[in-house]
Amino acid sequence: MKGSGKNISLTSYDDIFTSEESRTEAKREKIEEIPLSQLFPFKNHPFKVLDDNRMLEITESIREHGVLVPCIARPRPEGGYELISGHRRRRACELAGLESMPVIVREIDDDRAIIDMVDSNLQRENILPSERAFAFKMKLEALKHQGLRTSCQIGTKFRADEKVAQDADESARTVQRFIRLTYLIPPMLDLVDERKIAFNPAVELSFLKPEEQKIVMASMENAVTSPSLSQAQRIKKLSQDGELTEATVDKIFAEIKKPPLDVSFLRNPKIRKYFPKSYSDERVAETILKLVEMWHKQQIKKQEQSR
Repeated sequence: MKGSGKNISLTSYDDIFTSEESRTEAKREKIEEIPLSQLFPFKNHPFKVLDDNRMLEITESIREHGVLVPCIARPRPEGGYELISGHRRRRACELAGLESMPVIVREIDDDRAIIDMVDSNLQRENILPSERAFAFKMKLEALKHQGLRTSCQIGTKFRADEKVAQDADESARTVQRFIRLTYLIPPMLDLVDERKIAFNPAVELSFLKPEEQKIVMASMENAVTSPSLSQAQRIKKLSQDGELTEATVDKIFAEIKKPPLDVSFLRNPKIRKYFPKSYSDERVAETILKLVEMWHKQQIKKQEQSR
């Protein structure tokens, strides 16, 4: 029965991904039925809430079964509650015509709230590059503010970016490169989300000044093209040398690019299972190429040793 979960102690979806201590604490927490009008989005929430097909599925599920997984929120000084997890569920409840939803209320500080918000949302599939970029940045800043130092072994300390990477099953370098995307102007970052600019070229373009990025976007539009990695690197070099102008960028985009490598086979589940979900086809191809090159060098070395 819908709404029958009031004051029943349950473990939330978010707690699946937390420590045993957090799960034990959650069992002592109670679910409250809170009006939607009292639930506000997390400040600077990096994850988009879209009325897409997935939202329609969530809405239909809530209409039929109610909200099975309570949201997490914390009290706001000005009244009401700030959502930590459950932004899409709140929107689905709204679309389903509900006036309230089950929520676990927690008293936590800003840094802990940011970390919990990011961790709960990163479990989703199909996260946009911009969402991942700002989420990593927010969590990194929260960890730095906490002065967090974690260790797996005595005497082994991790930097904050290594902690973010470890939790996301990524490398610290990957986290740093995603955070670089936050330096792109919004229209260019939208192109990255729309896959009109590939991840690696986008990272190179993130080093450009905002006015230079606008020049590049205008040139892209005129040429009806997007930069390859080598072109983006050359554009970055123009910026570093103080030579980036409409003419110099137009000249680069006027070049005939090599036809892109067909990487559709990389989407085969037998291959993708070895790579993080965040890896683009381009990045998977680059990784495989490096491994093949290493294998080739080993084969040459074995041949030389056998002579």
